[in-house]
Amino acid sequence: MIEQGKTRKWLAGQLGKNEATISRWCSNTSQPSLEMLMKIAAILNVDARRLINNGIEE
Repeated sequence: MIEQGKTRKWLAGQLGKNEATISRWCSNTSQPSLEMLMKIAAILNVDARRLINNGIEE
């Protein structure tokens, strides 16, 4: 999100989720479901593996 200049509030709006939920995902205190992870990857136009691997590309 940071690389694209997107905010947690923006992503929350895209997903219909509470901003606090997005914050917990970003801080890794909780994780989205696999289905939600795929939606996030699609919205951000990134490979879901980048989200799973903490941004590290292999």
